[in-house]
This record gives sequence, C-alpha cells and structure tokens, in this order.
Amino acid sequence: MNRDTGPYHVVDLTPGRRIWINTLELSWPPHAIYGLLEVDVTVARKTLAEHKARTGESLSFTAFLACCLARAVEEDKAIQACPKGRRQLAVFDDVNVGLMVEHEAGGKRALMGHVVQGANHKTYREIHDEIRSVQSAPLPPARGMPSWFRSAMLLPWPLSRLFMALLRWNRRRDPTMFVSMGGTVAITSVGLFGGGHSGWGLTPTPQSLGLVVGGIAWKPAVVEGRIEPREILNLTVMFDHDVVDGAPATRFVRRLVELIESGYGLDETDGR
Repeated sequence: MNRDTGPYHVVDLTPGRRIWINTLELSWPPHAIYGLLEVDVTVARKTLAEHKARTGESLSFTAFLACCLARAVEEDKAIQACPKGRRQLAVFDDVNVGLMVEHEAGGKRALMGHVVQGANHKTYREIHDEIRSVQSAPLPPARGMPSWFRSAMLLPWPLSRLFMALLRWNRRRDPTMFVSMGGTVAITSVGLFGGGHSGWGLTPTPQSLGLVVGGIAWKPAVVEGRIEPREILNLTVMFDHDVVDGAPATRFVRRLVELIESGYGLDETDGR
C-alpha cells in the first residue's frame, strides 16, 4: 500500500479545543426533530439599521432573537422541559437562554458561554445591555464555565470517558446542574459563514430546544400579493423528541416566526 502522503506536521490541540470536543460528547439529543426555516427579518433589520443611523449605536441581533425565543417559550414552557429519569420531565419556570459571547482582548477574539437568566422577564433592551456588558468585561479565566468542569474535560483518556458517562447519568437523574451552566434553551450562530448567502446550520446542543442562526440574504418574497425583495434569515430549530411531539413543536415554531417577523420588542430600543 502506498503511504506517501507528502510533507505534513503535527500540532497539539489547544486546551480550549479539547474541552469543546469532550463537551460535544454530552450534547445532541439522540431523538431530535429539526426544522429548517426561512424567516423574513426585513422589519427587524430595518429597525436596527435606523437606530444605528440615528444614534450610532449597534444593537444586538442575537439579543433580538433571544427576546423572541424567550417570549415564545414563555407561552408554552413544556417546550423547554428536560428529561428527569425515565418517567418524569423537569419543566422550568424561567427561560434561561444560553449563548456564546465574543470578547476582544489584545487584538484577539475569544468566545465564552453566557446564560441570560430569566430572559422571559426581560425586555429586549435589558437583554441587549446584558450581552454588551459581558462583552466589555474582562474575560474570566475559565471563560464562564465552572473550574471543576473545565478540569474534568481535560482529563486524559479513559478517565475523560468515565467522567462523561457519570455526567450523562447525573444529567438524566437531575438536569438542574446542566441548566445552571448552559440554560434551558440555546442560541448559536453560524451566520457569519454565509457571507450574504443562504445557508442553514446544524450543531450539537445539550438543551432540549436550540436555535442555530444561519445566513441572511436578500430574496424575492410575496408581500400582500406583490413580489418584493426581503431579507430572509435561515434558521434551524432543534427539539428533543423525548420532550415534545410534532404538533406542539409546529405551534411553537409558528409563534416564534410571528414574533421575529413582527420585530417583537424592538419598539423598546430607545428605552433606558
């Protein structure tokens, strides 16, 4: 067998990459429902652009999606329930939105996890200000994760596999630990990969409900019988089928799209 591959070199995985690889082992519900949506965000994007032109302030689109997601879940909290053992579900009263926040320090960018606690009780402006505050604060040493969890994710094999098996068992027995670290729902964005082109994303998440924000592109759409150019967001919604069935998932998606397309919460952008 010819094994001539040409020149190559070997590099070590960074601790952050090793932690992420092991964390992914804890993600992705085995029985999942996926929805690939096209959502008209023309109203929301126009409102954000007008605010920036008027004030110079760039408002967070992620905060807008978090606000809409929290409102939709508030109307049916069973959609974010977590399995507890084999015969129960834990249904949380608060909608805690887990997301990744990007920091810039020393010319470098770094991501850290953040949970918007009780997002269903917060306005868009409050969620936006919280995200901006986290972005401007110094990057925590453990990037927002408990030090014990970070250390465990760096254990050598096979200890790492044993520890992850224990974590999976504990999550099934008592989901509150994972909810405290990652939220009841998740938003993650791969939209920057699109570069103005259409595209959906799929990514693992340990939560029962997750949104993956894809690309935004101009497309022709029918509006009140007329064909108009509209800004269309490719959005992936993932549900844990152990928690929710197709009919309630469909009703939830319908409400979520309605909120996003109406620009829900953005009328408060000038409030302080």
